Amino acid sequence: MSSLDPALADDIETSVGRGIPRIGWNASFTGILAAFGWAGTAVLIEYWPEIIPQPYGRELAFIALVIAAVAAVVAVTGTRLGKVASTVRYYGPWLVLASAFLAGWEILTAKTGFLPVPFFASPQSILEVYFDDYDRLGISVWYSLLLLAKGYFFGAITGFLIGTTIGWSRNASYWVHPVLRLIGPLPATAWLPLAFFIFPTSGSASVFLIALATAFPVTILTWSGIASVNRDYYDIARTLGAKPSFLILKVAIPAALPHVFVGLFMGLGTSFAVLVVAEMLGVKAGLGWYLQWAQGWAAYSNMYAALFVMALMCSSLITILFRVRDWTLSWQKGLVRW
Repeated sequence: MSSLDPALADDIETSVGRGIPRIGWNASFTGILAAFGWAGTAVLIEYWPEIIPQPYGRELAFIALVIAAVAAVVAVTGTRLGKVASTVRYYGPWLVLASAFLAGWEILTAKTGFLPVPFFASPQSILEVYFDDYDRLGISVWYSLLLLAKGYFFGAITGFLIGTTIGWSRNASYWVHPVLRLIGPLPATAWLPLAFFIFPTSGSASVFLIALATAFPVTILTWSGIASVNRDYYDIARTLGAKPSFLILKVAIPAALPHVFVGLFMGLGTSFAVLVVAEMLGVKAGLGWYLQWAQGWAAYSNMYAALFVMALMCSSLITILFRVRDWTLSWQKGLVRW
């Protein structure tokens, strides 16, 4: 997966050198096409009258012009701008598609009203939310990140410890495995009524639910990784006088790390879902709360803006986790392909 993302690879040429299929686009032509696309979108936004006047149309046109200028500079200068140029050139086809999407969105909403406003917000109205409601939206993002960090941390640690224990000890596996098979498949949101009854605050209950959603996949994948370590590694280490603690810390856990990271990725995905549900039901701040607040006031532009921020936040966290995985598993570079 990382091999298809230039943010996680050294550069396009390096990726191609590792056997990744080459993109069938001429980079300079694509850059020029993207520049014309964004410039045309800017002209459309600025000079096509809106059926309902909306603020920040000129600012949106200016942003489109900036993107057009960047694409044009990269197309002309080639690889002289280093990694920035490589990333922009890699995403050239997406830049072309994005300009067409923005133009179509603008025509269907602000210019013709084919999609009824406010149920389908125009690009200008979403930009207005970022300019005028950034403080409330920023505070919501901060609270969501705090809540997610707490729950994910406790869930990952708990899942890792349980998975290592039952993967190493048959006695522990005998007692814990049936419990995992019984409770693990239950969605974390099914515990909502009980969690809000047991825990003293809605915040602590939400942390528990996110930790629960994270812990199960981490436990299962860690267990699988520890249990599937080649037994020859242990025999060789024992021959050299290794103690049980060395076998666990220096042999079993490092060999199981690829499985552990798969569990961490799965846990991060499930924690996002539980985070939004928990914030909608019990927490008084965060992106889930912001979505519900916007729905209550029929502020559909705020809803779309919050959804876009949420998507960016999730994507950024997954990218960070990929970076951590690449750094931690650098000794397996070239072998790990997910």
